[in-house]
Amino acid sequence: MSGGPPKALPSTGPQSLRDMPHPLAGSSSEEAVGGDSTPSPDLLTARSFGDKDLILPNGGTPAGTASPASSSSLLNRLQLDDDVDGETRDLFVTVDDPKKHVCTMETYITYRITTKSTRVEFDLPEYSVRRRYQDFDWLRNKLEESQPTHLIPPLPEKFVVKGVVDRFSEEFVETRRKALDKFLKRITDHPVLSFNEHFNVFLTAKDLNAHKKQGMALLTRVGESVKHVAGGYKLRSRPLEFAAIGEYLDMFALKLGTIDRIAQRIIKEEIEYLVELREYGPVYSTWSALEGQLAEPLEGVSACIGSCSTALEELTDDMTEDFLPVLREYILYSDSMKSVLKKRDQVQAEYEAKLEAVALRKEERPKVPADVEKCQDRMECFNADLKADMERWQNSKRQDFRQLLMGMADRNIQYYEKCLMAWESIIPLLQEKQEAK
Repeated sequence: MSGGPPKALPSTGPQSLRDMPHPLAGSSSEEAVGGDSTPSPDLLTARSFGDKDLILPNGGTPAGTASPASSSSLLNRLQLDDDVDGETRDLFVTVDDPKKHVCTMETYITYRITTKSTRVEFDLPEYSVRRRYQDFDWLRNKLEESQPTHLIPPLPEKFVVKGVVDRFSEEFVETRRKALDKFLKRITDHPVLSFNEHFNVFLTAKDLNAHKKQGMALLTRVGESVKHVAGGYKLRSRPLEFAAIGEYLDMFALKLGTIDRIAQRIIKEEIEYLVELREYGPVYSTWSALEGQLAEPLEGVSACIGSCSTALEELTDDMTEDFLPVLREYILYSDSMKSVLKKRDQVQAEYEAKLEAVALRKEERPKVPADVEKCQDRMECFNADLKADMERWQNSKRQDFRQLLMGMADRNIQYYEKCLMAWESIIPLLQEKQEAK
């Protein structure tokens, strides 16, 4: 972590003003959209979705640059495929320019949302609006409410993350800006969510509060039906493919949670080691003032420790700003997926309850009522959307973690190379003193 107090964000003054193998059966995207057939158990093998790595428009962890000592870094040698959708995309959204607003009742941060699009749904080719965190939260709630069958990307956690005291510090605000930018880009890349009317309003409305004051919209038919009909019915059993998804998400969240806790402990120990190094180096410098022939070598050791301290500080900053946020995002992502899976189970429970009710009616010519057929359609819609979103999420996850882990490896190599160069630089100096004797 950087030394000294966190940098304060510029204020406007008083104003009114977020590849682990997958056990799911590998159905093609066409099957995911068009059918609800359950694959045979022998297809439920651990495999990833898709064989081709994509550079997703939402991006992953920013790639680091190689140190002077490296002829080429791991990331520079990492050859990624071209963005196959780059030429066909018609909606681009960015989040930047955070500003602090100080009012009588509260202090908050707003972010500039810039949108460029050629879609007919937008009256203008470009928009620029300002939004605060609670506006992003409103958007996510609206997407969950109006698109219950789809996976909604998670927002960064509202409250200050562990280890950060000032939520208005420049470092924290920048970390949140990156997370909010990724949140919107993931929605933009989604073939259904990107056309949602609430997303359009969020990107274009000058006064979003006017839309919020219209009141809470009614629950969708799916949500309302699930809430009232399936509340007391217990699901018989999930289809094998969705049971595999549930088991995978539980294990995925468990593993990521463990990695997150260990990574935080490592960063804490590195920060403590950094504090010791900063005290350790100057001791050699002050000692050199008392020596004659040893003065120059001692100064060299002091400078070497200082270089190692700088390299370690950069490494811990990279871990804190780039590595940990990705872990936390995907932990929240798994929770979002579990929520959609639970909704799917509730719709299936409703369907089974209706079928049982029909079976109890001992009619000579049993006929499936229209409401049962509609319920079956909703279940099939849930199945198709969930499988499609799961495949899309797996592709995104594989690419993000590939870049994340390659970046982490590259930064660790850079750190040790810088330390090696620093220590090697004082060897000639020590050899000269030995020859002089």
